[in-house]
Amino acid sequence: MRLVKIGLASVNTTVGAFGANVDRAVALAKALSGDGAGIAVFPEQCVAGYPAEDLVQWQGFVDRQWAELSRFAAETKALPMVSVLGVAVAHRGLRYNCAAVVGGGVVHGLVPKEKLPTYNIFYEGRTFARGVAGMKEVHRGVPLGDFLFHCDFGLVGVEVCEDLWSADGPIKRRAYSGAELICNVSASPFRVGVEGTRRELVSTRAGDHQCTIAYVNQVGAQDGLVFDGGGYVNQNGRMALELPRFTQGQASCVVDLERTLRLRTENTTWRDDRKSWAAREAPVPVITVPVATPRDGLRYPVPAHRSFFLPAPAAPRSARAQYCEDLLDALALGIGDYFEKTRGFSRLGIALSGGRDSLLTLLIAHRWASRAKVPIETFYMPTRYSSEATRRAAETIAAELGVRFTVVSIDEAFERELAAAREMLGGQALTPITEQNVQARLRAQRMWNWANTSGGLFLQTGNMSEKAVGYTTIGGDLMGALAVIANLPKTVVMYLLDYLLEVHGYEGIRAVIARPAGPELAPNQVGEDELMPFPILDACFHLFAGEKLSPADVTAAVTAMFPEVPEAVLARHVSRFVRLFTVSIYKWVQSPISLHVGNLDLDRERALQLPVVTRTEW
Repeated sequence: MRLVKIGLASVNTTVGAFGANVDRAVALAKALSGDGAGIAVFPEQCVAGYPAEDLVQWQGFVDRQWAELSRFAAETKALPMVSVLGVAVAHRGLRYNCAAVVGGGVVHGLVPKEKLPTYNIFYEGRTFARGVAGMKEVHRGVPLGDFLFHCDFGLVGVEVCEDLWSADGPIKRRAYSGAELICNVSASPFRVGVEGTRRELVSTRAGDHQCTIAYVNQVGAQDGLVFDGGGYVNQNGRMALELPRFTQGQASCVVDLERTLRLRTENTTWRDDRKSWAAREAPVPVITVPVATPRDGLRYPVPAHRSFFLPAPAAPRSARAQYCEDLLDALALGIGDYFEKTRGFSRLGIALSGGRDSLLTLLIAHRWASRAKVPIETFYMPTRYSSEATRRAAETIAAELGVRFTVVSIDEAFERELAAAREMLGGQALTPITEQNVQARLRAQRMWNWANTSGGLFLQTGNMSEKAVGYTTIGGDLMGALAVIANLPKTVVMYLLDYLLEVHGYEGIRAVIARPAGPELAPNQVGEDELMPFPILDACFHLFAGEKLSPADVTAAVTAMFPEVPEAVLARHVSRFVRLFTVSIYKWVQSPISLHVGNLDLDRERALQLPVVTRTEW
């Protein structure tokens, strides 16, 4: 046996909080060492926080990282453990996103990231240079490039995040060069279903390359990105450890690297492929790390349920619960970290309308605030169009959650604004849309006034479906400091509320969903009557904006999806969606920072980059 205890540490970092980030990493390193770990793996850009974006163009921002990396090395010098953590370095005019190998108070090597993502939310190709195979340079006296590391327990390769996701990543040549343990430092944002994808990816890579993979992910939110943390130790395709998600923490497990070595000797295509590769390629050079890790007291890893053949007794969540809880945890983490890391707020504030969107926003905010002991204040601002039923629903859920509920009518102000607007128009009558928008803008203005004096974080409550087609008001319900559910389709909003009603049984939820969804800015207003059924709207959104289908192809797809609806009706819905979507881009590019939870988000900076001024002749 050749046993080693591998530790994973998921760190909640803040961009630019060098001291605090390293303090957290040092504390987790000491905890892992105390648990007997011989090697510890930390997230990508652990020193500076991720994503730093264009901040890495400032030399001082990069130089400070080296000082803090050196401090991490000094403060973990006495630990009999090797650490791998993410750092950026500036070398000969270029910036590299690296995994640093540290032990015994020394930085032994820096391995740059090779696969730089420049898609969806990522812009790393804009700021970083790529590492390449065979790179051998020296940075501040430390080897920088394509290296392996010989530790007393075995041969280690290190890599950064996207290197694992690419089928042509560096793991192949490093495993062929003898690396038994691959440590991947990662900062991979949350998106729906990502946990299953990551698990499958890590298992596949470990099996394909006949190695043990230690993967750890950053946890916490940065601006609109949410990182769900977690991590895995997977030996040759078999999972050995899973680190909990959505929380900072550490865990470790023992693996027998002789098992990895033995599996490589078996008669497999990997062995044949490795032989062919070795005949034409030079092996990756090795750096020795002279750290004596604790190994004598380790015991062979055996299943807790004492069977190598039977599955462990477990009660897995249903797919419904997994989906809903992941989304709710991610959004709650997004609110909490934005609140805490900006350090500019004392409470949360929500304009609670008695409708679905503001209700879900409140429930998500309460999910975090009830644990953090942060007060939430809600405001119901009725006009003549507001119903008693929505008021009762809003008041009921506020009481059930124990949050402050204040009723402040805007009807008098509404009348004054109508008069002022007519005066500005020379007596011309206002359009019905303008009258609706006046109400929305009055509510937003009052929320901003409350936030300015109270120090409150004003949460915007609009959903993605209505935002996509401009069913929202600039200066009104589109406003806020942080958009919580702006990337949730309306059908997902309703699905989550149904789930939360099942779990908690709140009468306030029951009262809200008992009524048709509508903004109550005009008499008897129903959103689906003014737009189209939300399932059809969301299908159009996915097919047109996500799959990039033509309107004709979208019509064909929704016809197959909704055979109970006449094709002519669906064609009108599709035509209307495309027209509303393209003319509404100018609206949603002005919306506040939104929390990203899917592959298709309405965020011009990070996701769907569309010109504001455009025609649809194509």
